[in-house]
Amino acid sequence: MSRVAIVTGGHSGMGRATVELLEAQGVKVASFDIHGERPVDVSDAASIEAGMADVHQSLGAVDILVNAAGMPAGSPIGGEDFVSVWDRTLAVNLSGAMLMVRACLDDLVASGHGRIVNVASTEALVASPNISPYSVSKHGLVGFTRSLAGELGGKGVTANCVCPGATLTGMTELIPEEHRAKYAKRHIPVGRYGTPEEIAHMIVALTALEASFVNGAVIAVDGGMTARGN
Repeated sequence: MSRVAIVTGGHSGMGRATVELLEAQGVKVASFDIHGERPVDVSDAASIEAGMADVHQSLGAVDILVNAAGMPAGSPIGGEDFVSVWDRTLAVNLSGAMLMVRACLDDLVASGHGRIVNVASTEALVASPNISPYSVSKHGLVGFTRSLAGELGGKGVTANCVCPGATLTGMTELIPEEHRAKYAKRHIPVGRYGTPEEIAHMIVALTALEASFVNGAVIAVDGGMTARGN
């Protein structure tokens, strides 16, 4: 049985690694990304609707939804741009996931084994200063995941949340290597940053048919950073 997946933010980083791993397992995958060949903006319901029409025509009904699209954002609470940063960050990181779930919901339920994996962050488990729009969006994604688990579990749809820690993506690769090494030594028990592929393996594991009893889980993939408590 061939399954169909949508991965948002699938053009790069963890999203791209997830697309590649799913495809390697024989899953037919559509990437929804503003930088894709057919751009989809997850904060725009009309853009999602057009993307869904393409998926249904080319691949079929959706069995798996991975919400990996997100944007980093920071602004102090008193910053002049705080409200605009807040609005845009929640629109992409939180409302985007909600819009995608609603767009895929009928397919996921009809599948009988629908899978939703939301990609949050360790900022969903702790909170750092000056980035409250980002932290709030990720905390909200955890709450949304747990609500979905309770609401959809009886319909055969599971919802789980992966919380990556420091990971080598396009954004973090801009940090000088010596600074990354110092941070990892101080804060991450395994002593290094993670890779997008390591995050993707956890995401994809949660999409497996065999993962049918994993529902409402919030899993840190951070080398032990949050376990250490710093």
